[in-house]
Amino acid sequence: MDKKVGVYICSGCEIGKSIDINKLGQVASEQNVSICKNHSSLCSIEGFDLINNDIASENLDKIIIAACSPRVKTEVFDFPENILVERTNIREQIAWSMEPGDEDTQMAAEDYLRMSIAKVNNTEVPTPFISENLSSDILVVGGGITGITAAIDGAKAGYNIHLIEKEPKLGGWLNKLYKQIPYSAPYNALKETELENRIKELEQYENIQIHTSTTINQIDGQPGQFEVSLQNSKNEKITVGSIVTSTGWQPYDANKLSHLGYGKSNVVTNVEFEEFVKNKPDKELPKNILFIQCAGSRDKDHLPYCSAFCCATSLKQATYIRDLSPDSNVFVVYKDIRTLGLYEEFYKEVQKDDQIFFTKGEIQEIIESENKLKVNVKDTLIGEDISLSVDMIVLATGMVPNGTEDLNLNYRLGKGLPELKYNFSDSHFICFPYETRRTGIYAAGSLRAPMDIASSKSDASGAMLKAIQTIEATKRGEAVHPRSGDKSYPDLFLDRCTDCKRCTEECPFGAYDETEKGTPLPNPNRCRRCGICLGACPERVINFADYSINSVSAMIKSVEVPDEFEEKPRILVFVCENDAYPAMDMAGQKGLKYSPYVRVIPVRCIGSINKVWISDALSKGYDGILQIGCKPGDDYQCHFIHGSELTEKRGENIQETLETMMLEPERMRTEFVEITDYDKIPQIINDYVEEIELIGPNPFKDM
Repeated sequence: MDKKVGVYICSGCEIGKSIDINKLGQVASEQNVSICKNHSSLCSIEGFDLINNDIASENLDKIIIAACSPRVKTEVFDFPENILVERTNIREQIAWSMEPGDEDTQMAAEDYLRMSIAKVNNTEVPTPFISENLSSDILVVGGGITGITAAIDGAKAGYNIHLIEKEPKLGGWLNKLYKQIPYSAPYNALKETELENRIKELEQYENIQIHTSTTINQIDGQPGQFEVSLQNSKNEKITVGSIVTSTGWQPYDANKLSHLGYGKSNVVTNVEFEEFVKNKPDKELPKNILFIQCAGSRDKDHLPYCSAFCCATSLKQATYIRDLSPDSNVFVVYKDIRTLGLYEEFYKEVQKDDQIFFTKGEIQEIIESENKLKVNVKDTLIGEDISLSVDMIVLATGMVPNGTEDLNLNYRLGKGLPELKYNFSDSHFICFPYETRRTGIYAAGSLRAPMDIASSKSDASGAMLKAIQTIEATKRGEAVHPRSGDKSYPDLFLDRCTDCKRCTEECPFGAYDETEKGTPLPNPNRCRRCGICLGACPERVINFADYSINSVSAMIKSVEVPDEFEEKPRILVFVCENDAYPAMDMAGQKGLKYSPYVRVIPVRCIGSINKVWISDALSKGYDGILQIGCKPGDDYQCHFIHGSELTEKRGENIQETLETMMLEPERMRTEFVEITDYDKIPQIINDYVEEIELIGPNPFKDM
């Protein structure tokens, strides 16, 4: 039975001044829709009621709202879940970005409506994938302050928590601390360690099971159904819905710092000094103590990054040296003192002590002589080299994350969490900092980035909230970020699968396992709905209910392409919905103009573009194809990790294909933008249109 489609066209917000709404309605009528109506303000109460009443009286299954961007007014256009809603952006991306009343602007609006009608005729309302026997328990891996905090927060929210720690007791590095940095006012006194109180709080919750002296044999499954085999005295097996990983850090190997004196007597690391003071019964300390900051940190030959906690730790240790040994002198040689946020107040308090001396400088030489350590320092603040004679040197060594291979994930893409180049757990550091590339498994604390105790506790809370969100989203059959709430999932027609492994290898999130033959085995709850597997598949095997090879192909083919004699080129523009599409909206909101010759199709990720769509566009007669995605690189990220990089690789292959077809490789171009690059969008589009005009019409246009 054919579905009934209703089309609603808004004339408000200057749309009616730019576009002939009546002609647009005629286009809809020609497409055999069930009903087509205009209104001056569809987002008003009257406009909403118009649509809602028609849904009931006309038994509409699908509606198209030709008005503002789908990124706005989402709370207004909220209809029953069984109604497929398509938003046609004729405001930001036509009325506000093209010349009003122009023939080409009108043609663009009419094509956009045709594309929307073609799309809804080839898509369905997604039916969510909901697994049976889903668990709401949460596993927390690592019993340091991060793991303890995460466990308490999860228990407070009413979830059953399994906290595992490989050591016989909880606490991690807090067990070694003598004092803590004051991370709240007043900043003139150090804190006693909070470990004992936190463990007491932890033990109050009946819904927290503590597993010490425990490791993980293997983790199988997906969100809601992670099967975890624990190695301990009982060899337990548990099922959990999500996982918070907080396996912590270790100090940088000081044996690599012989140039800073490590290996000489009375040269210790900050961690060793903390233990030394804590375990020293009489607390008697040397007369003159030197702290060398960034010992192996911010150094291209060692750790290139700042570990965030070292400076404040040295200030803390200098403070308790002066408290325990009032006659002692403390010297601090630094590259920069980095006390982030309110720790600056602590730094100011420490500076008030006249027996703590600070200077910027570079260590030139350390000589051991007669139980003394002579330290030569160059490039100091006073512009002169200085020499210090001290009894002890404390090296402020940095933080190295512990690996996650001990998770023993049964993923074809590795047993641990994917890591960044400095071995910190990979995440989308701009938008979703706790996310890893393993859906439902979140990284927290110094496993994710260098951080101190206060930051680790805050991080633990954030990661636990994410773990809870995953559980609840999985129960509803919904995706988590960045397509939060998406109820579609990949549907595979395996009868046509050739076992090429493209989907299993290119999925950024390990959503696919494989049979021994290489046939993909989908884990739908791991899927982030990016569609990269759809873009990878050469056999059109993979589709989503509302995003498929056929639906986008139908959109491409629905556009009316002028013949070569009209000299009106058509450029197909695929834009990533995460950065490029909102940047285009902002360009329209700012009144920036670009060519009316483009026809824009938003895609879930630039990596989801299938080469079939490229072939369809060229066969249809499009003169050029422009892809605009998230900017890759160290300073920015594709929302789906490596969709942009995959597009670059595939683009090279497609351009080779163009050459074999005797088509210019310039007929396809890929650009990358940040969401704030709205001002660059018109230039990118107009420059490309100009280049295509110089190249000339697609020779396949009239074939």
